Amino acid sequence: MVGAPDISSPLAGEEGARARQRVGRRGGSHDLGQLARNLRRGSTDAERKVWNHLRGKRLLGQKFKRQEQIGDYIVDFVCFRQRLIIEVDGSQHAESAEDRARDTWLESQGFQVLRFWNNEVLENEDGVVATIAVALQPPLPNPSPTRGEGP
Repeated sequence: MVGAPDISSPLAGEEGARARQRVGRRGGSHDLGQLARNLRRGSTDAERKVWNHLRGKRLLGQKFKRQEQIGDYIVDFVCFRQRLIIEVDGSQHAESAEDRARDTWLESQGFQVLRFWNNEVLENEDGVVATIAVALQPPLPNPSPTRGEGP
């Protein structure tokens, strides 16, 4: 296992993303609370853009937290009420087995995980926000069969 990241300075850009990837492994013994605070201070441009839409209940009145610890993981953004996690990732996350295992564990805890690439946020910010908004909508109930229809 990779050692704990140095949390003495804020983590930004690719360096911060690598630290988040290491933290994504379950069973870490380092202080995740301090690391989460450092990650908040060192967020990427893409993360700041997404946060600008989520903070202060700006998106559909839903409260989001950023760089929040859930179990042994730190997630970029989470809406606990809707059980929705948003991850904004750089290229180091491409086809990551660690991310798949992490998502599987988070989903087993009842969360839906949406992942966006940094360049996707930077090039199509409105589309990313629209995708998040759709995920925040409650599912439509199945309509009852019309009278006379059915088995």
